[in-house]
Amino acid sequence: MAITGGSAGGTLMGVVVNEAPELWGAVVSHVPFVDVLNTMLDDSLPLTPIEWPEWGNPITDQDAYEYILSYSPYDQLEAKDYPPMLVTAGLNDPRVTYWEPAKYVAKLRHLKTDDNLLFLKTEMGAGHGGRSGRYEYLRVIAEAMAFVLHAMEIKED
Repeated sequence: MAITGGSAGGTLMGVVVNEAPELWGAVVSHVPFVDVLNTMLDDSLPLTPIEWPEWGNPITDQDAYEYILSYSPYDQLEAKDYPPMLVTAGLNDPRVTYWEPAKYVAKLRHLKTDDNLLFLKTEMGAGHGGRSGRYEYLRVIAEAMAFVLHAMEIKED
């Protein structure tokens, strides 16, 4: 089974991959919010303070800190096998900064114990919503589906 999610849905992708990597044949995470704890600890980021009511404020609330740490995908990576993954980032993304998916992939490359595909694609002209242009979203979908088909070894009969 292949799974996909983006932004906060990318958080979910990171959590389920950490908890049960063997369940997934391929994972596509678009601009995933995977370094939740560090982001929520940085009150200089424009969205962090306004997100505290939803996510909790780990700066002032120890329970919130421990809870976020318990699931934050970046913080919960460990040495084990992970499924094939395609992770994207947007250089101009103000919500999930481009370095968040990049450091996640770097740590995952260091820790993972398998030879499965692990790609980071940084869109140099994109923000949080991906590439601009009338048909660009179709190219993004096609690239993701091509990755899934290749990763899961699905071939035309």
